[in-house]
Amino acid sequence: MGAGNTGLYVIMGVSGSGKSLIGAKLAAALHIDFVEGDDLHPPENVKRMAAGVPLTDDNRRGWLLRIADRLHAAQRARIGLVVSCSALKRSYRDLLRSSGSADVRFVYLTGSRELLAERLATRRGHFMPASLLESQLATLEEPAPDEDAWVCDIRDPPDTIVADLVRRGA
Repeated sequence: MGAGNTGLYVIMGVSGSGKSLIGAKLAAALHIDFVEGDDLHPPENVKRMAAGVPLTDDNRRGWLLRIADRLHAAQRARIGLVVSCSALKRSYRDLLRSSGSADVRFVYLTGSRELLAERLATRRGHFMPASLLESQLATLEEPAPDEDAWVCDIRDPPDTIVADLVRRGA
């Protein structure tokens, strides 16, 4: 689609699924902005996660509302936006739809526990320790069919995933 794309996309999945990489590549392919959802976490959340303490629903609420604000602002401005956000529970996605935009398209990056753990073990410079993968997987509620999320297998190369998303109509 390119310039003029007004689509709103949330690239979701557990830590290590490639949200930031896929999000940035998709935004570049569509010539729209990318927001790294992790950058919107309040410092207290980052400290908790860095210490290996999983976030609670209450911890996540303010962060999700910040992401929703970005989606809502983009919709009001009639500009496209790609945001990375774990969006692990349906209630989180519902909040992003209700406070952000009902038109948001969720892109769910999914992969095996083994592949995710392998990626996290080799990741450098990120506050999220590999030890939190299990809590994220336990919290994860995969998108239901009525959510109409686009599902992508992270075994595929990033460029293949992005090309597929563009073909799907991103």
